[in-house]
Amino acid sequence: MSMPPQVRGAVMGLGAAALFGLSAPLSKLLLPASGPLVLASLLYLGGGLGLSLVGLLVRREKWRGHEARLREGDALPLAGVILCGGVLGPVLMLVGLGRLSGVTASLLLNLEGPFTILLAVLVFGEHLGRLAALAAGLILAGAAVLGLQTGELRGDVLGVLALAGACLAWAVDNNLTQRLSLKDPVALVRVKGLGAGTCTLVLALAAGQRFPAPAQLAAALALGSVSYGLSIVLDTYALRYLGAAREAALFATAPFIGALAALPLLGERLRWMDLLAGGLMVSGVVLLLRERHSHVHTHEVMEHEHLHVHDEHHQHAHEGPLTEPHSHPHRHAPLTHEHPHVSDLHHRHEHDGE
Repeated sequence: MSMPPQVRGAVMGLGAAALFGLSAPLSKLLLPASGPLVLASLLYLGGGLGLSLVGLLVRREKWRGHEARLREGDALPLAGVILCGGVLGPVLMLVGLGRLSGVTASLLLNLEGPFTILLAVLVFGEHLGRLAALAAGLILAGAAVLGLQTGELRGDVLGVLALAGACLAWAVDNNLTQRLSLKDPVALVRVKGLGAGTCTLVLALAAGQRFPAPAQLAAALALGSVSYGLSIVLDTYALRYLGAAREAALFATAPFIGALAALPLLGERLRWMDLLAGGLMVSGVVLLLRERHSHVHTHEVMEHEHLHVHDEHHQHAHEGPLTEPHSHPHRHAPLTHEHPHVSDLHHRHEHDGE
């Protein structure tokens, strides 16, 4: 917690990308034993069940503080997260994959990052300066290079639209999750994992896909607890500290991490294009970490609930004994000041020029 929020968010975002990237080669090993929808449902359910188990074994305040609880008013965006991220995204992806070549599909799947950034900036009011935009561009270019494989670029219009729609659905999921990121990330991801896993499982049963043997089923649930449960919790914290645009850039490094993991797991070799992609991504991450955005800005009146300490942004009265950090509904009074910041939920304001 002593790290600056931007560094803390970057560490958590890269950690989330690493854990999710590892799921790609490991899922490839598990896929022959079951259908793709079944595997997707088991990974989501593994994430939700794993976090539920940890919650039963460890007292809440000892391992994640007094985070703000999900409330009735969060039901609509949470339903959007489950619908877009756990149902529409996977279904549209499967439709697209069946109509496109591997190269075309790999390249189109990289649209999630740009779509997330565009929605964050154009719809949800985030700001991305020139240096951050350049950093995001380098990372996304590296992801695109990574998708270029030996093979044929081919596909039909429906396949392209389906995969683009899947990426758009996941982009909406990312931005809605960012809006909920001030709430308890563990509770949020638990509901998301169980909800998305259940919906995907129903679709798998309707499609008549086969289930794996008990050993493979247990392996899929265990992988999901880490690569979907813990990974998405870290990613939600990154969304809290950085905003959806910067988080999307960092999370786009996941394919390269997966490619590195595939070397020992699948016996694959690095190509020169993999090295080029890695160089572009590393350059982008370094630029993003070096970004400093500071100017005089005004905080408007805001009322919400989240985990906080009484820093410059949180000055309000309390009754009774006070322990920090803590969470409760509170009101932000208007405040004008200057300090380095990113477009988190406390810093959505107009910018001139940049």
